[in-house]
Amino acid sequence: MTKTPKSAGSVFYNRMIRAARLDVSLYEEVEADKSAIGQAVGVVALSSLAAGIGTIGTFGGYGHIIGGVFWALVTWIVWAGLTYWIGAHLLPEPQTKADFGEMLRTTGFSSVPGVIRVIGILPGLTEIVFITAAVWMLVAMVIAIRQALDYHSTWRAIGVCLIGWLIQAVVLILTMRAAAHQYLAD
Repeated sequence: MTKTPKSAGSVFYNRMIRAARLDVSLYEEVEADKSAIGQAVGVVALSSLAAGIGTIGTFGGYGHIIGGVFWALVTWIVWAGLTYWIGAHLLPEPQTKADFGEMLRTTGFSSVPGVIRVIGILPGLTEIVFITAAVWMLVAMVIAIRQALDYHSTWRAIGVCLIGWLIQAVVLILTMRAAAHQYLAD
């Protein structure tokens, strides 16, 4: 009896479910699968779309959704690059062997829990859904980084996340201040 090949859509859906379940083997799988980069982009875009829909009541309209997807993709690439550099060059373990593509693929899939943010459209649920998604995504990010960098230590992966987050937060604050200063000067 021959097995029917799985469609690309069913593979993608299955990977998303496994990523949401924090299945370590999924992160190893997408780390090794160079063709999974398109799926990782899709996950980040879907997660961002869900966030945009989930905040329609807060932001009043659909205009912010497309910009949100664009910025989610940009910040994902920056975040992946930053965590790759910190983890592979500043804080490697002896067995660490990774490249930027591996980090992109694994961290992209760590955005899967963000898809639940679509539920935030329901009145009164936005904050709790977004907080739940953020914590879930953070745990997935730590797993993604640990697997992409071949770490044995989860604590080291947490450290990489924390350092990367602090650097990104400082850059964001400085950028926002510069933009506000420029806006006020005009």
